[in-house]
Amino acid sequence: MTTMAQETAVPVTRGSEIRRHELAAFLRSRRERITPEQVGLPRGTRRRTPGLRREEVAQLSAVGVTWYTWLEQARDIQVSVQVLDALARSLMLDASERAHLFQLAGTTDPTPAASCPSVTPALREVLRALEPIPACVQNSRYDILAYNRTYARLMGDLDAIPPEDRNCMLLVHTNSDWRAAIVHLEDTQRLMAARLRASMAGHLGEPAWKMLLKRLQTASPEFRENWERYEVVGTRTKTKEFVNPYVGHLTLEHTDLWLGPEVGARMVTYSPKNEEARQRLEKLYELALGS
Repeated sequence: MTTMAQETAVPVTRGSEIRRHELAAFLRSRRERITPEQVGLPRGTRRRTPGLRREEVAQLSAVGVTWYTWLEQARDIQVSVQVLDALARSLMLDASERAHLFQLAGTTDPTPAASCPSVTPALREVLRALEPIPACVQNSRYDILAYNRTYARLMGDLDAIPPEDRNCMLLVHTNSDWRAAIVHLEDTQRLMAARLRASMAGHLGEPAWKMLLKRLQTASPEFRENWERYEVVGTRTKTKEFVNPYVGHLTLEHTDLWLGPEVGARMVTYSPKNEEARQRLEKLYELALGS
């Protein structure tokens, strides 16, 4: 006699199998369309495989070759969000392809590339109303969830950065434009690492936080050094200096405006410290409107 549990288990298992095969086919198709030159690898003289080899994708994504091969063979293995993020970047997926990858894997993309329901139309209107003052909405992990036009040009061109990379911790450690724009870069990096450690105490083990930490530790010796200091610091208003590529030196007051009773999502504003900064922010806003 067949039980109800047995009857429902069959389609669930079949659905998982179909999704694994779709994921495997999708990964193969994305791998085969990328040339070695696109990712900084030599082509060699005996390449028969179109695009990248499996071992090359595994190397770029910092995963085992056998494990990645099993993934393309649709084996029944668990895939973490950290690995999916690494694969998405290695395979140069756009926003739609990245969303498709996470959907096939049966999980949620935890990066800013995914939409954030807390950023309401009303909140976006507040960001626009603050212009020419640069302002954005961040969570405690430093993901940039929304921003106005002046903020987009404060340290380069934020619109040109893929949504999954719009994280202040990543940008101050890996983006050349942001690093050049921050006057006291080393102090800023150390302070941000201390703030991240303080915030992470309430999110230990969460996939998105683990993914960000692994990426920072892999990409930045400066972050690894600061992280090993085990410093923690709370939030505070402070003066910050930038060298903007469009209007020059800016001295601004950084303020965090919390959006709820808990220390989580916040609106970050940079108001002018002096009249010179005010005039330059107005000029930056005009440039942003014309771009």
